Amino acid sequence: MRPASLVRGRLQRSFTALSAFGLLCQGLTGCSTTTTACSSSGGECLTCEAESPVYDGAQCSAAGCSLGGTRATQCSMTNCEAPRELNKVSLPEYMVEPPDVLLIEVVNNIRPAHAPVHAGEPILIQVNRTIPLAQVEEAVSAQFKQINGIYVIGTDGYVNLGPEYGKVLVAEQPIAEIQRRVEEHMQQILTNPQVLVTLPMPQNKQLVTGPHLVRPDGTVSLGIYGSVYVTGLTLQQARSAIEQHLAQYIHRPEVNVDVLAYNSKVYYVITDGGGAGEGVYRIPTTGNETVLDAVAGINGLPTVASKADIWIARPSPQTGGPDQILQVDWNAIAQGAQTETNYQLLPGDRLYVKASPWITLDTKLAKVTAPLERILGFTILGNGTTRALKGEDVNGF
Repeated sequence: MRPASLVRGRLQRSFTALSAFGLLCQGLTGCSTTTTACSSSGGECLTCEAESPVYDGAQCSAAGCSLGGTRATQCSMTNCEAPRELNKVSLPEYMVEPPDVLLIEVVNNIRPAHAPVHAGEPILIQVNRTIPLAQVEEAVSAQFKQINGIYVIGTDGYVNLGPEYGKVLVAEQPIAEIQRRVEEHMQQILTNPQVLVTLPMPQNKQLVTGPHLVRPDGTVSLGIYGSVYVTGLTLQQARSAIEQHLAQYIHRPEVNVDVLAYNSKVYYVITDGGGAGEGVYRIPTTGNETVLDAVAGINGLPTVASKADIWIARPSPQTGGPDQILQVDWNAIAQGAQTETNYQLLPGDRLYVKASPWITLDTKLAKVTAPLERILGFTILGNGTTRALKGEDVNGF
């Protein structure tokens, strides 16, 4: 990995060797080619001649550019250039990462047939051919002999069918098993009874809807339904993973997944303090920002900035690859509305704003002279104090 300062210095000098042009082209745009022929003008690579240029997973062909990685560029069989204000590109399909906020909405919330019914939930029980009623019978006694209504499963797990029929243990069983148990129980009391058990409210108690934060472990919480790992997945893949997980608790769930807050894809604006540190701004990317947008996001250039020393440092597609530096002509962008160097910022880019060399020199000199000034001032003050205590005229009169 070469320091960015060396690469910038190399960009400012003219190259005559053909191999140097190929290296410059690769450093500027990340275009790796099958040949080394590359034309240059003014220190910027204009064309990369190759059978199939590649820009960090973006396979170039005569038809255009197929975005397969985390970078994007407009390219053709003979052109490979970084995207800029009037030549922007769409970013690859979004990959979910922490701390993105996903909007998850489940369309239906009906429990599956095999879902257990818990204590405290109501069930509708209807039984035909119950105990016959007498010609004259009290209303309460008649109700005890009839089974046609909603019964709540008790905390002990039993459903109470009244003093005439007793209790049946049904908690934590699916509705089909509950009907079988009630029917077996009634057959011990009645002759050839007809039993029907259903759920009056087949919906689950908890809805899955609203914003969901992708946690540091890469999962999103779905409440009582547990968690699903979504990091590194596209929205379609995340939707499939959530639907597959919820299928255990919801009958044929239909899930809608979208990104509510794009928090994981960012670029950085780094401002040199002229020897007094550096300021770093982390700005989420929307896929449409340029250099001008980035500078506007930090309320303009710092007062110590050098307008001639601004560049974009773009991460290399390969680990340990060469620095990729895109020089920015700020005066041309701001004063002349030129779009040549108003590059589109991609996730992971670093826009570096270097301080004026005079400011840097002044700061460095101040670091050296400030201690001496303090020592000298302390010496003069001590000398004056000593003379004053001795009664001498400190003013020299």
